[in-house]
Amino acid sequence: MRAPHHAGRSGRASSPPDDASRAAGATGSLPRLDALPSPAADGGARVLAPRTALRRYGLISFLTWFPPGLTMASMILLMTSRGLDLAQVGMVMSVQAIVVVALELPTGGLADVLGRRVLLAVSALFSVAGLALLAVATSVWLFMVASVLKGVARALSSGPAQAWYVDMLHAARGAEADLKPGLARGEAMGSLSLCLATLTGGFMPLVLPGGLVTPMIAAAVAAAVLFVVVLVAMPEPPRPRPTIGSVMRDVPVTIGAGLRLGLRDRALSRLLLVSFAIGAGLYSIEVLTPGRLASLTGGAESASSVYALVASAGFAASGFGSWSAPWVARLLKGSVPAAVAGTGVGAAALGTLAATTVLTGVWGVAAAGASYVVMFAAMGVAGLLRVEMMHRRVGSSQRATLMSVDSLQLQFGGVVFSLGLGLLASRAGTAAAWWSAAAVVLVSALLYLRLPAAGTPPE
Repeated sequence: MRAPHHAGRSGRASSPPDDASRAAGATGSLPRLDALPSPAADGGARVLAPRTALRRYGLISFLTWFPPGLTMASMILLMTSRGLDLAQVGMVMSVQAIVVVALELPTGGLADVLGRRVLLAVSALFSVAGLALLAVATSVWLFMVASVLKGVARALSSGPAQAWYVDMLHAARGAEADLKPGLARGEAMGSLSLCLATLTGGFMPLVLPGGLVTPMIAAAVAAAVLFVVVLVAMPEPPRPRPTIGSVMRDVPVTIGAGLRLGLRDRALSRLLLVSFAIGAGLYSIEVLTPGRLASLTGGAESASSVYALVASAGFAASGFGSWSAPWVARLLKGSVPAAVAGTGVGAAALGTLAATTVLTGVWGVAAAGASYVVMFAAMGVAGLLRVEMMHRRVGSSQRATLMSVDSLQLQFGGVVFSLGLGLLASRAGTAAAWWSAAAVVLVSALLYLRLPAAGTPPE
């Protein structure tokens, strides 16, 4: 699942007034300027006006998460309907996770070397290929190849759009520009996309011909739309065309610098550890919720439809949390106390989810759904503010790499704890696994306390 970053994959508030855009739009004799020259840009290159960059970032965030949302409710059902047993389904899913973990850092370095637009466009093409193959796959090996392609796409899409927006805002308004409103808009749009796409994909097989294949085809088309939009809507400052040799030299250097930064900056290390803990919480939800709903509803197909509704509500809640994060930070007088509060509420919601395992029937479904929604709303607040804190500690040259390190921590935490929590759930029950995940998330809130102030990052 997207981290509420999901994560999602994690508020939206009004941006500060854009004086240049407002002035251009105030007279009918002058065209509205979508791009402004800025000395802050490389070589005086074209820089989008902040409001224009914000709109495009929101659109790209929406389109990035729409394809995986369309497939969420029906993908596992498609695999089982074509003869895969649960062990093979688990193997297919693990292949994608392994590919993402293996490629997060190298692809983050490529984004910093080759440019954000290039990597996001290539990601969209890999997504088209993986989803198209998923629609026609009939064996476990073809499903595994599709998972490899989707894993590459996921790794390539980790960070470039967000790093592009932050670079644009810094170029237009300087390094002290408030990142929270724009980042919140992007996270909220991603969550809204997942919400709408999950509902759409869940009901497509019921109303359109093609059955479970239909959401896969629709997702491939959506990924193709993303490819076109990225090429059109993401201008970057001109870069020298790199040679293969320069890419091979620069990518390891960029990755090494990002890793050293995380190790050298104690505050950044702590913020990345929080991501590891959040991965544990999110994966405990992904791994255990479908089985819990199946036991409550009495069947896999009914559980799938209910899970689509619950997951959509969770994504909507995550979007609301991201949207409200700047307001919560103002109310609690700072990003750190707001992040602590959001993490604490998220842990409490996980604990409540564990406590509801004694309920059955409609009450059990309602209680589980409510806990799910509260957890994602709280994590949306904390996730957005944590990302803002990290962005303030790095310069443009390391930003996409840092986002890949963060995504890697999230994935790694999820893989480690999904294995451990799955074993714990099979031996001690689902409630014990959720209580353990709640404890891990709650302890991670301590990492925010006495966080050193951010200095001026090198560009």
